Amino acid sequence: MTHIASTRKRAWPLAACIALTLTCPLHASGQELVELPRLEGSLTLDGRSDEPAWQAIEPLPLVMHWPTFRGAMTERTEIRVAYNDEYIWAAGRFYDSRPEEIRANSLYRDRWNGDDAFDLILDSFNDNETALKFTTTPLGIMLDEEVSNDADPSGGATPLNSEWNGFWDVATTITDEGWFAEMRIPYSSLGFEPQEGKVVMGLIAARYISRKNEKHIFPAIPPDWALAEFKPSQAQDVRISGVAKGAPLYVTPYLLSGFERTRDFEEPLAPPGTDITRQVGLDLKYGLTHNLTLDLTLNTDFAQAEADELQVNLDRFNLFFPEKRKFFQERASIFQFNTGDEGRLFHSRRIGLDDEGQAVPIAGGARLTGRVGSWDLGVMSMQVRGAGSRPGENDAVVRVRSTVANERSTVGGLATSRVRTDGRTDLTYGVDGQFNLFGDEYMTLQWAQSYNHGVEAASVFDRTLMRLFWQRRSLDGLGYQLEAARAGPAYEPTLGFQERVNYTALKSNITYAWQPGGSASVSRHKAWLTSRLFLRSDDGSVESALQRFRWSTTFKGGNYFNVALNLVYEDLDEELVFDDAASVPAGSYFGPNIFINYDLNPGARFSGRAVLFTGTFMDGWRGRVTLNPTWVVSPHLSLDFEYVFNRLWFPARNQRFDADLTRLRVQTAVDIHLSIAALVQYSMAAERLGANVRLRYHFREGQDLYLVYDTSRDLGRLSDDLSVLGKTDQRLILKYEHTFQPGS
Repeated sequence: MTHIASTRKRAWPLAACIALTLTCPLHASGQELVELPRLEGSLTLDGRSDEPAWQAIEPLPLVMHWPTFRGAMTERTEIRVAYNDEYIWAAGRFYDSRPEEIRANSLYRDRWNGDDAFDLILDSFNDNETALKFTTTPLGIMLDEEVSNDADPSGGATPLNSEWNGFWDVATTITDEGWFAEMRIPYSSLGFEPQEGKVVMGLIAARYISRKNEKHIFPAIPPDWALAEFKPSQAQDVRISGVAKGAPLYVTPYLLSGFERTRDFEEPLAPPGTDITRQVGLDLKYGLTHNLTLDLTLNTDFAQAEADELQVNLDRFNLFFPEKRKFFQERASIFQFNTGDEGRLFHSRRIGLDDEGQAVPIAGGARLTGRVGSWDLGVMSMQVRGAGSRPGENDAVVRVRSTVANERSTVGGLATSRVRTDGRTDLTYGVDGQFNLFGDEYMTLQWAQSYNHGVEAASVFDRTLMRLFWQRRSLDGLGYQLEAARAGPAYEPTLGFQERVNYTALKSNITYAWQPGGSASVSRHKAWLTSRLFLRSDDGSVESALQRFRWSTTFKGGNYFNVALNLVYEDLDEELVFDDAASVPAGSYFGPNIFINYDLNPGARFSGRAVLFTGTFMDGWRGRVTLNPTWVVSPHLSLDFEYVFNRLWFPARNQRFDADLTRLRVQTAVDIHLSIAALVQYSMAAERLGANVRLRYHFREGQDLYLVYDTSRDLGRLSDDLSVLGKTDQRLILKYEHTFQPGS
């Protein structure tokens, strides 16, 4: 068969290629493009993979990924990947010498609780940047994620989006030999770009043995980078022929009913009444072409989304809350424009949620995502309803990005607009480029500007963000991140997020990591030297600075130890007030603090984290102790408890501020259909107790019934003028959604 050389780095072993009836001439330029075998014959999705069609497919040549790269694999693993006219198929035969110790801890979709796992990662556009990750466990739980930015966690964004859900099927079985799984992924869930009837994709397949913290992987990707096992740029190029994605149409109507009792703190104050909710809505997904998907939404609702975690703000900067709503997760990586730390030019959470995280009704919207030629394209427009004195608005974003020079370099642009019904308009645009200069050296250049209604700027640079970010992406040996950025005083991305405003930042993070040879327990040591300096852009004065000395050790069993000594400088240009009992006057403050944490292997049935933070805070002291035990009692029940002891003391003023947080997450499931997730939280600073309980009955993929109860109660004494509002908000919602394909 014909093989085409690509620019990837690794090749299948020659013996494995012969076994797969492939002729693999070796090229010094890099990895070979190979034909994925086609399945001949019928299959039953039962997890067993014992049909003759499967027996004709040779298993992939796996190696140990960690704890020791290319070490001796302690259990026999066979993974086969093939395709037919409608699906990509993957089968795993995971033999185990101690089948009674197979970790099968969760029955809840999209929740990994330390289970053994089978991963299939497909870079369907073969762009070496994005991919879709499909994972299952011994109990057949479906976990799917979107991979972005080549799985690189630097730059301020999480590269694995666990909120994305695709349409696919899986079946598993457990025997006295081990556990066995089959995945079936329809082409309609993948975007790809056929050329002359052929499609080239990147492929990674892996098995995780939780109790041993051992991973087997194909191709032979070394653990030289963070999240190396998910990097599209390291995937094996495979080619399939004679398949067509077609034009899939998924229609998801929903029905919702319930009641809501919510206090309104706007003037004039009035006691809350009970509002009865009756609502219908619709989501529609249509594949316009092989590589373009249109999503439409009408009367959009997010009742089943998990509540935000309570946070305590102990500085003067903005708190970041992640996006959890399902509609905004689809191909979310296309819209990424990250500007350092948690900053981003576009943050979908700005749509349909106010500054307090309360829902604002969305009338509907449209999103177009995919690829046109060599360009990734994302377009979204959402119409938000007005109410009372709040005007309605249209929020829109356009993102384009293309590979240039080499397969790991991109250039692109993003623009957002917010147009209100009262005539006010806010506009933002940005251009960016990420360039793989050589080896693991990457340089990112960004320029962005905002033009907001009523915001004046003395010069073009006052409304501009400029950023240069240089990094060496290496998990072992020398690594570094160097950054220079400036945001003018009038730079305010209305549909984005900025932790700070009006700043000039100089940052460096130098690391050196190594794997001690012959160590029976330690996987990696790492030393860190971090410097951060923030100046106010308008006058050049120092706002804050940090010098950090840090050491971390990763153990082969999955445990992790970290200690950091910080020297902190803060300059307050105005008083920082926590509550009536404590405040910090304007002025300059300098002092040390220390941070220590120890994390247990998250794959264990009993795991958790312990954190100690203590030292100076402005002109006082801060102490924080976090205890976060997690116990997987059984596949039917897991408990995650977190207590944060948080204290500020200011002896010079005889002041103290208590800001403890308590959280309890309970996940329980009768089977893969019926599950309950609960989050109960208490904030001492806000004197507020909250609970979010979500019951889900999963009939099948795309057909779900939710019963959601939300409540929050103020435990402190209300002032007389607020007493009319009472202390409690409550909401009970019943929601049913059903996805179907017309004509199927």
